[in-house]
Amino acid sequence: MGQTSLIRYRVRRAVQHRYLEWRALRNRDIVMAHLDALVPPLERRGWRCVKTYEPDVVPVRVPLLRIYGADIAMTLCVLAVPYGLWSYYEAARGRDAWFCPCGDAEWAAETVDEFLRERSSTR
Repeated sequence: MGQTSLIRYRVRRAVQHRYLEWRALRNRDIVMAHLDALVPPLERRGWRCVKTYEPDVVPVRVPLLRIYGADIAMTLCVLAVPYGLWSYYEAARGRDAWFCPCGDAEWAAETVDEFLRERSSTR
């Protein structure tokens, strides 16, 4: 009985993960809009942002936003989450590196700014 429910759980998780990947790939314009909204507040805080999702610059499957400072760099992506929502993630670690939900770009930029300043001061 326990083994069957564990298998069902794993199947549900796998299906949900595939659906979220499909939703992110299908709604590329939404993903890019969320990344575009994050650029101005980050640049006001002194970070340099490079959009790696412009097809003329670099053709990539997953739109990424590269954020540079004096001694640090980070890559963000937007992933679909359940209930039709979107969230910012650190691209290198995927779903294990959740930052904050999309929607309030100022708050997201503040969160990313604090994270990068903390990470750069520890070096």
